[in-house]
Amino acid sequence: YGKQLITVNPRKTSQVCSNCHYDDGHHALDIREWTCPNCGTNHDRDINAAKNILSA
Repeated sequence: YGKQLITVNPRKTSQVCSNCHYDDGHHALDIREWTCPNCGTNHDRDINAAKNILSA
């Protein structure tokens, strides 16, 4: 059908900056938004995870 399936490990997808790929450690699940200390990009946790998965 012309589709390609790619499996992605979801580990840390919401915690690594989708802009510069900086990992500043663990964010508790109740932290829904955060700012990357490396590049200053503000992230919504779910949108950031989606961007990281799409770029895998």
